[in-house]
Amino acid sequence: MQELTLFLKLVYLLLSVPLILYALGTLYLLFLFLRHRQERPVAPEVAENQLPPVTVQLPLFNERYVAARLIDAVAALDYPRDRLHIQVLDDSTDDTPDLLKTQIEQLRSRGLRIDLIHRTDRTGYKAGALENGMLQTDGEFIAIFDADFVPTPDFLRKTVPYFYADPRIGVVQTRWGHLNPDDNLLTRSEALMIDGHFAVEQFARSAGDLIFTFNGTGGLWRRATIEDAGGWQHDTLTEDSDLSFRAQMRGWKFLFVPDVMVPGEVPPQMVAFKQQQARWAKGTTQVLRKHWLSLLRSRLSLRKRIMGVLQLLPYPSQPLALGLLILMPLLILTQSLKDLPLGPLGLLSAAVPILYILSQQSLYDNWLKRSMVFPLLMVFSSGLTVNNSRAALSAFISGRPEEFKRTPKYNLGGGRPATRVKQAGQYAQLVDRNTVWELLFGCYALGGALLAYNRAPGLVAYFLLYVLGFFSVAGWSIADRWQVSGASA
Repeated sequence: MQELTLFLKLVYLLLSVPLILYALGTLYLLFLFLRHRQERPVAPEVAENQLPPVTVQLPLFNERYVAARLIDAVAALDYPRDRLHIQVLDDSTDDTPDLLKTQIEQLRSRGLRIDLIHRTDRTGYKAGALENGMLQTDGEFIAIFDADFVPTPDFLRKTVPYFYADPRIGVVQTRWGHLNPDDNLLTRSEALMIDGHFAVEQFARSAGDLIFTFNGTGGLWRRATIEDAGGWQHDTLTEDSDLSFRAQMRGWKFLFVPDVMVPGEVPPQMVAFKQQQARWAKGTTQVLRKHWLSLLRSRLSLRKRIMGVLQLLPYPSQPLALGLLILMPLLILTQSLKDLPLGPLGLLSAAVPILYILSQQSLYDNWLKRSMVFPLLMVFSSGLTVNNSRAALSAFISGRPEEFKRTPKYNLGGGRPATRVKQAGQYAQLVDRNTVWELLFGCYALGGALLAYNRAPGLVAYFLLYVLGFFSVAGWSIADRWQVSGASA
């Protein structure tokens, strides 16, 4: 019995130490945010005749509902027409290219340089499309917008001048906003999650001179940076993070501009959100596996190297959190909790709600009301632990490239939920293989809550958070499938 107790304690420490380190990194980001929160990057003035050639790349795949909206927004960009090149990089297998041809021809007739580049093999997925597009343009700077984003006309005017502040600036990243935050409880939670990432985390990393990643859309690259860092590569699902780390290890600087916002659509369905999160979890873990050693060996400062590794831990740490959940009832049954440091992990986790509250306070006047969504975000995040853990573990186990699975997008424009279901039933790939596991872990967490009620009451809330999370995520996923199946019938 003593040997089992010692073994369980050792496993607890192995699982919790990386989580504690990540929590300490979050505390450091909060410190940087509070220290620099009043600071803003300043762009130099650039005369009209000095504005450089810019290529705007729009990577698409089966985006029939949102592609035209994006192209209209990009065509309205206020930038000299002789220095603007738009590339519609469409790898679609549906009728999206046919739907866009007339729109693109009309824009060309108005003097806009816009090309529809359609690939039929999807080699490299999004990274391959961006790479192929660069071979067919001469832009000095490359702006990228995913299909569900809508830039404002002044986007380039507000962002391009920042590159003139320092020739080593390789990326200018702007803040994501939201087109449909009030769709349902899930979209409200997603909006809060995105706000926390950009308004606090990305801001703190940029202001504190740390490594941070290009977010895949709503930003610009210096072409020379892409080429110097080795170009777009296809061996991870998060090609933006991969290239970001390679570029910054080469000495390029990244700049986050919080006052420029590009709104985007957040997934209104649980299965679509899980699909997006699984892709990010797998891709981030692939980047960690690919770069952690070269990052630690790089010439960057020790502070940058440590925080760079910690930046890649949110998704890879999900299996550790799931392991702790599995371990806790065993620790209770063997009475192994007495000498374990449970307090530090609990105290450090307080950094998470503070981060989200600060993000709302910095962005909105009604920040207190908006912060009330945080408990829902915690419930959904807990329920996604199985989904994200399976994705992260598959990336650790297998180094093979994975299929890039798109997140369904709808452009409802205030439409009714029935419209969304009809669209999803037509072609959204809402495939979810984790629901059964979520239900099983929900039952396990419920058993843990009953056990804790009798033997360790302080842990009841811990287990109940997972009970609510797993059952709500699984239940919402089942409802999504029923709706889609009904619409497809």
